[in-house]
Amino acid sequence: MTPMPRYLATQVEEYLARKMVFVAGPRQVGKTTLARARPGAQDGYLCWDIPEQRARILRGDLPDSPLWIFDEIHKNRHWMDYLKGLYDAVETGHLHRPGQRILVTGSARLDLYRRGGDSLQGRYQLLRLHPFSAAELGMKSVEDLQSLLRLGGFPEPFLSGSEQEARRWSDSYRTRLVEEDVRALEQVQLLDKLELLMLRLPDLVGSPLSVNALREDLQVNHKS
Repeated sequence: MTPMPRYLATQVEEYLARKMVFVAGPRQVGKTTLARARPGAQDGYLCWDIPEQRARILRGDLPDSPLWIFDEIHKNRHWMDYLKGLYDAVETGHLHRPGQRILVTGSARLDLYRRGGDSLQGRYQLLRLHPFSAAELGMKSVEDLQSLLRLGGFPEPFLSGSEQEARRWSDSYRTRLVEEDVRALEQVQLLDKLELLMLRLPDLVGSPLSVNALREDLQVNHKS
């Protein structure tokens, strides 16, 4: 099945002609699909989560492709220094690859880690990919909008067209978000309380927010 064109595709293409492009956003929003949808992108794709491809990145054994795509490379402790060295080597001609382009994709953590230093200043453009919106999908009827509200804007549950699949996906997504992303960023011990908070907040939309009421629901002290 041909991937649905995303709204960032044109911007990615424009910025790649001038500098590195970072595409950040929540997990499973379609960043990898967006990157790999470009012609010839398959040859230059390397994912840090795949052991064989991670070893190639560490060895500097990069594909002979005009576009290098580094997926989840921010999980490498020295990822900013790695990309800086690679970009500078291409720009100065030390690495003879005229016209070489570099596209980096990763979760929202990519943006957070980026703020930890300025070694990449001026070398990249950060773009954020969001879930489907009514405008991106070109919705023109109330029924279409109701479908988006029921299924959500993330590609997998929306394109499934099934509310049952959307609920199953949402439960799995919430668990992975708490257990992987939050644990990687913060020293949070009571992950079960955090998940309970995530379940409670949607019921409070449109109501005055009472931190004390949330404290009572979660059975934690006010500072927590």
